[in-house]
Amino acid sequence: MTTLDILPEVTCPPTDLWSDEPPLESDLHLQQIIILLSCLELLWQEKNDYYASGNLTIYYNEEQLKKRDFCGPDFFVVLDTEKRPRKSWVVWGEQGKYPNVIVEIISDSTANIDRTKKKILYQNTFRTPNYFWFDPNTLEWQGFRLIEGQYQAISANEQGYLWSEQLGLYLGIFDRKLRYFTVDGQLVPTPQEAELQQRQAKEQILLEKEQILLEKEQERQAKEQAILEKEQALLEKEQERQAKERLAAKLRELGINPQTI
Repeated sequence: MTTLDILPEVTCPPTDLWSDEPPLESDLHLQQIIILLSCLELLWQEKNDYYASGNLTIYYNEEQLKKRDFCGPDFFVVLDTEKRPRKSWVVWGEQGKYPNVIVEIISDSTANIDRTKKKILYQNTFRTPNYFWFDPNTLEWQGFRLIEGQYQAISANEQGYLWSEQLGLYLGIFDRKLRYFTVDGQLVPTPQEAELQQRQAKEQILLEKEQILLEKEQERQAKEQAILEKEQALLEKEQERQAKERLAAKLRELGINPQTI
């Protein structure tokens, strides 16, 4: 009997698990998740080494499966992974990777859990470097950075934005929504805003081209007018010369020398 014959059979927990999250609490929650997801996808459209999702279960151990104690952040981002559709995020099927960034959209019914139980879970078990929460009703807004195993509050800049070194972006409130901002403070647009900006930019270019064409046409017309005025002046001089010649000829017919007049 070989050593391999006496090894116990190893059973691995399943990795093909469906998400098991409750419905979102309100349209505000849904809108906020869509904004966070769509803006990041547009900004990172050339990247294929991240995964972002919302209201999706994260499975992280067998005990959690047995107790059906599921945990689905409202929004999360995992870096250095394959960008592809998933039914859920199964940590043991993803090389042990946990989210790099988590955002919870809090409400009266979830605020206490998001501030305590989930914060402890994300700090001690997930070891998620950046954790944020945002209340779309009251606009309560806070962020934390994992430092030496403990969450420390992130200080806001002059604009009130909080820096996420994991995303390389600021997060802050704009028009009562949690939005991304670039290093230099520029708002990261939604796909609809980006489309509008592109359309307005194209319209502006067309207007500028039309203005240039108009100015060129006006310049051409001005040149033509100048030529016409010169021609008119020459014509008037020629008419004046001819009139003088006719007068001189008439005087000579009358025996008068025009030079003496």
